[in-house]
Amino acid sequence: MALRFIKRTYNRMFLAKDPMPPYASHVVQIGDPVLRNKASPVPLEKIGTKEVQNLIYIMKSLMKKSNLIGLAAPQVGIPFQIFVIHFPRPSHYFSKEEILLKGMEHVENQVWINPELKVLNHEKVTFNESCASFKGYSADVPRYKRVLLTGIDENGEKKTLDAKEWTARIVQHEMDHLNGVMYSDRMVLNSLCCTGWHTINQFQGFVELRYEN
Repeated sequence: MALRFIKRTYNRMFLAKDPMPPYASHVVQIGDPVLRNKASPVPLEKIGTKEVQNLIYIMKSLMKKSNLIGLAAPQVGIPFQIFVIHFPRPSHYFSKEEILLKGMEHVENQVWINPELKVLNHEKVTFNESCASFKGYSADVPRYKRVLLTGIDENGEKKTLDAKEWTARIVQHEMDHLNGVMYSDRMVLNSLCCTGWHTINQFQGFVELRYEN
């Protein structure tokens, strides 16, 4: 195991050429210009192409490997209006009280292409969020309670989603990525914190934050 890790690290540091997106092993981080530009719509005739289908496959695979509930194409370096969401079995990760408080529900694996969002309930609720493109931090973010999402799936079929509570939060987070917006733009300013602050103190700063998945 250790020998394989050393070999892989050596190959990436000294032998590999600069990788090209879509990135299959990491999520791009805040500061990368691709996260701050509005993504381009995917031409309908290109949805079934190898390029787009391969991008979707990479996004799904990386989301699964990284244990994420959502991932947008700009987060793998491609400025296309595509995102994937999947929030399976929240009861495996959260208490009954938190699930009830935040309105969590099981969300099947879904691909959204050229999505559009309409707010159905302008009341906002504030809960803590994190982001794979802002690794190691979290903050409280206000979001609308209910939104209507319309778009196209990976087969080119039109679809809609009436998203409420936590699902609406996931959708709004991913839509922001397609518009060059990070949750830090919407957060309660004094709520930003390092998610590992306690571990950092416990181990006197000897903590490593990895960006590889």
